[in-house]
Amino acid sequence: MTSIDDSVIRLGTRPSRLAKIQATLVADGVRAYGGREVVLVEISTPGDASSMPISEFSTVGVFVSSLRAALLRGDIDVAVHSYKDLPTAPHPGLTIAAVPPREDPRDVLVARAGQNLLELVPGSRVGTGSPRRTAQLNALQLGLTVVGIRGNVDTRLSAVASGVVDAVVLARAGLARLGRLDEVTETLDPIQILPAPAQGALAVECRTDDADVVAVLSALDDPAARATVTAERALLATLEAGCTAPVGALCELAEGEDGPELFLRANVTAIDGSAAVRSSALRSPDEAAELGRLLATELLDLGAEDLLGTDPTTTRSSQATGNSAADTNAVGMRNR
Repeated sequence: MTSIDDSVIRLGTRPSRLAKIQATLVADGVRAYGGREVVLVEISTPGDASSMPISEFSTVGVFVSSLRAALLRGDIDVAVHSYKDLPTAPHPGLTIAAVPPREDPRDVLVARAGQNLLELVPGSRVGTGSPRRTAQLNALQLGLTVVGIRGNVDTRLSAVASGVVDAVVLARAGLARLGRLDEVTETLDPIQILPAPAQGALAVECRTDDADVVAVLSALDDPAARATVTAERALLATLEAGCTAPVGALCELAEGEDGPELFLRANVTAIDGSAAVRSSALRSPDEAAELGRLLATELLDLGAEDLLGTDPTTTRSSQATGNSAADTNAVGMRNR
């Protein structure tokens, strides 16, 4: 299958401001490296049309399903996704042709009075729509009140400015792409809050049989970004956890004694913060998927399956033995 007009690539994007900025970055790359003209096509998704928490949707991929359907119909030639929104299972007929250079994957705090996380007084209302962030904030035992919040970045930041919440936790990558990093009061250390698998990365998807478009997009692929995301998503897939599960993971490419190596760390935390398991491991870049699978297997051995539900009363690992979350975490730190 080829594009209707081979001179123009139709690039599908969600209608939000951030999504269109991300799509424009990819479009600029296609023009610069592929020599092809690009037009943006806005496509709304079920996630854009609803205000309910993402964790309450009955289907996965609420931000990507409409874009993928448009690709398969031939209405667009390319779709740009926030990689962390993609289901981990491959989609028949589609391929991730490029993973561009990744933005800083860490989370950030934006607080109304300019505090960092440890300066927030007990009882402060911290907004997030993420079960992962909720779980890890609760696990810090700072006495914070975690408040569910939905909406785009502007909506969440306005909740801070208006006093609806005292602070919000957001992905740094989104604020960077929107040019709003000056509002960040703290970039959160992954030791405190480990980001979501594939956070900060983009996935550029097209039809598998559209060889011309695959070739054009391949020029945008960044091997380091692809390797780190591959490890993180292989971990998520092995855990059989979706993008709303309380799983944190961060893979970094570094220079080791014997050459480049991937360092992957991950955790699974009960929503109420009462229990957690975590571990880390090293492998070479060409073993990215194996690294993710192996670390996920270790987390499962440590009790991660009991922590993956959204109901904290279902968590059993450390509570059953009377251990604290910190005790369980210490047991999990075996590989590095």
